[in-house]
Amino acid sequence: MTKQDAINLLTQKDQMQLLSFYDTLTPEQQENLLAQIEGIDWSLLDVLKTHETVNARGTFAPLSAMELSQIDANRAHLEEVGLQAIREGKVAAVLLAGGQGTRLGFDKPKGMYNIGVTRELYIFECLINNVMEIVKKAGAWIPFYIMTSDKNYDDTTAFLKEKNYFGYNAKYIHFFKQEMAPSVDYNGKLLMEAPDRLSLSPNGNGGWFSSLCRYGYDKQMKEAGVEWLTAFAVDNVLQRINDPAFVGAVIDSGCDCGGMVVRKADPNERVGVLCTEDGKPSIVEYYEMTEDMIHLKDENGNLLYNFGVILNYMFNLDRLTEIKSKRLPLHIVEKKIPYIDGDGNLIKPTTPNGYKFESLILDMIHMMDSCCPFEVEREKAFAPVKNPTGVDSVESARKLLEKNGVTL
Repeated sequence: MTKQDAINLLTQKDQMQLLSFYDTLTPEQQENLLAQIEGIDWSLLDVLKTHETVNARGTFAPLSAMELSQIDANRAHLEEVGLQAIREGKVAAVLLAGGQGTRLGFDKPKGMYNIGVTRELYIFECLINNVMEIVKKAGAWIPFYIMTSDKNYDDTTAFLKEKNYFGYNAKYIHFFKQEMAPSVDYNGKLLMEAPDRLSLSPNGNGGWFSSLCRYGYDKQMKEAGVEWLTAFAVDNVLQRINDPAFVGAVIDSGCDCGGMVVRKADPNERVGVLCTEDGKPSIVEYYEMTEDMIHLKDENGNLLYNFGVILNYMFNLDRLTEIKSKRLPLHIVEKKIPYIDGDGNLIKPTTPNGYKFESLILDMIHMMDSCCPFEVEREKAFAPVKNPTGVDSVESARKLLEKNGVTL
C-alpha cells in the first residue's frame, strides 16, 4: 500500500487521523503503519451500528453434566480410552496465553508470574508440570501449541527457552500469535497508541483456532493424525490438561466437544454455565441469567443451572475445520484504552473511553451440535489467578496449590 492508497481509503472511511503523524515518521515506521492500515478489517466497524443486538441470545435450557459419581464409577474405562488416544497422538493441547499480568501489577506475560513463596514457581511451570503428569502416565509426548500475542510473543518464547521449557520436549512445542483487532473511540474513530502504531489488542479467546490455522498448524495436525484439540486458559494453575478421563469421556460420548465444569459454590456465583441455547450447546453468562434460572431446581432439589465452566474445552478437529469459514459473533466491550491525542501525547484514561472487539470461545461451543459437560473437583482443578488478593487471586491459588501437595 502506498501513502496515496492509504489517503484514498482513509478519506472514504473518514479515518484520516491515522496519518496525522505520517510525515514525521522514518521510512521504516511509515512502511509499518501503511501495512497496519492495509490489514484493517473494516467490517468490524459495521458491527458498531448494530452493537445493541449483536449479543442477543436465544432460549436457554439446562444441560446435564457427567457428574463425579458417574465418572468415578467408570474411571478405569474412561482413562484407558483417553490414554490410548493420547498414545496414538490423536490429542493435542492448546494453551491460550496471549494476555499480560496487568491485573496482578505485572507488566509481563501472565504465565511468567512467579507464584512461589520460598522458591521460584511460575504459572507456565505449573501448567507444564500438570501436562507432564499425563505425558508420564501415557508414556507419550502431547503436541503442545502455545498462543501468544504481538505484545508478549518475544517475552514468552525467550522465557520458556531460557527455562528449557520446564522439562517439556521442545520438539513438541509450537508457538503462534493471536490475531489482533483495532480499538475505536465512542464515535467509531480508530485509536492510535503511538504515531506509527494503531491501538490493537488480541481479538478474544474465540480467535485461537483461526489464529492457529494462519500458521498452518491445522494441516500439520491432520497430517500427524491429531483428531482432538483441548484448549485451556493460562491463569488456572490447577488446570487438568488432557486429563485422560476427560478425553475418554468426550470421545466415548460421541459429542463434538466437551467442557470441564465445576459445581457452583452457590446459586449466584459469577461463572458461565454450560447449557443449551435454541437446542444447541451453549454457555450462559452469570449476568444473563434470570432469577428463575439461577434458582431453578430438579425434583431432587439440585440446581439445574449448576455447572460452571473453567475454560478447559476439548474440540473435534474436523468439526472445528467445518466451522472455520463461519465468522464468530463479535462482542463489543467497553474498555479504558490508552491512546495518543492530536498532539501526540499518550493519554491513559481512568474511565472507559472506547470499544474493543472480541470473539469468545463460548460462541464456538454454540456452533457445535453436541457437548459433553464433565465435572471436576473444584479444589483439585480450579485455581484461577486473576487478582492479587481476595477471590480468584494469587493468595487463593497458593492455598489450593499447597492443598494439592505443591511446594511453594
